[in-house]
Amino acid sequence: MAERGDPCALRWLIGVELANYRKRSGLTMAEAAKAIGCSPAKVGHLESGRNQQQPSDVTELMRGYRADRSDIDRLVSLAASADQQTWWAPWTEVVPDWLRTFVGLEGLASHVATYSTAVFPALLQIDRYSLGATEGNIRVRPDHNDRMVGLRMTRQQRVFSEVEPLCLTALIEEAVLDRPIGGPEVMRRQLEYLITMSSRDNVEIRVVPTAVGSHDALIGPFTVLDFTQAQSIGYVEVLNGALYVQDQDQVDGYTRAVRGLLEIALSPADSVAAIRSRIA
Repeated sequence: MAERGDPCALRWLIGVELANYRKRSGLTMAEAAKAIGCSPAKVGHLESGRNQQQPSDVTELMRGYRADRSDIDRLVSLAASADQQTWWAPWTEVVPDWLRTFVGLEGLASHVATYSTAVFPALLQIDRYSLGATEGNIRVRPDHNDRMVGLRMTRQQRVFSEVEPLCLTALIEEAVLDRPIGGPEVMRRQLEYLITMSSRDNVEIRVVPTAVGSHDALIGPFTVLDFTQAQSIGYVEVLNGALYVQDQDQVDGYTRAVRGLLEIALSPADSVAAIRSRIA
């Protein structure tokens, strides 16, 4: 399988952390630039990920922000590895700008927790279900449907990787089990696939029963991405784009929502039973 490190997403991730550390230190971009002898524009470019962050620049900035040695070493290590090829390059023309960063971050993540309210998570979809969920979607051009499905199938390879496979926690509203996307036969195959995937050590599928009524996550679907060497990021799709939640206090709110959903969701065994009942 191709290496899933993505330089664009990695530069963005490093930039987010550099900006957060600068803000916590109380320095403006101009003050940070003066501390390391560069222009404020360069600091801005480093924080936006527009330019590749050199380890030496990261080191100087983080020292200026009085960051812990362990955090300096962590970001420097990330910056040193940000020269790999973008793995999703073959799909460049079908991946909208708002999704590119997410696809790259997903390839870098160690764990993804996703809450789904309308369709099954992309990382758990079979190809025909994925096509059914894509056809008629105003976000996808009709001539790009098949290629978008191909991208999703390639993203799933990360779950099956023999080296550091992605750990996935999928919290799925019960109503999704009953939404007939692609027709009865496709739904049957999709549900059977979920049962198969639930047996993997790195995949946890939990059904949130409708009977629990109101809960904190009913505001809508979201995803939390955790990384081995970087701070967690929240992700929320909106009609014409996506929001990337970078403030750690806000990210913690989504993490608490995940914990709350796990408390009210069916157990893994009962979730499989709920899925199996739909097949019957």
